[in-house]
Amino acid sequence: MPWFVKIEKGIVEKPEFDQHIPAHKAYVKELIANGHQARSGYWAQRGGGMMIFQAESLEEAKAIVAKDPLIQNGCVQYKLYQWQVVVE
Repeated sequence: MPWFVKIEKGIVEKPEFDQHIPAHKAYVKELIANGHQARSGYWAQRGGGMMIFQAESLEEAKAIVAKDPLIQNGCVQYKLYQWQVVVE
């Protein structure tokens, strides 16, 4: 399966953002359980982060991102990229 990367930047205040983190974590765990090899985290300097995952197609990747609670609740702006693995 191809890899995809969602690079995001927070656009709401931290207290609002933080209230959606438990749902985001649960969603990522669901993706892992469903075979998407998902990982999610934030930049050390805060203010943004990244989620990397596998999907069958760009269309499926877009659908996965659309269901992320951080997206559904307007917490982040993001860009979605397909990542071409060169070395494993």
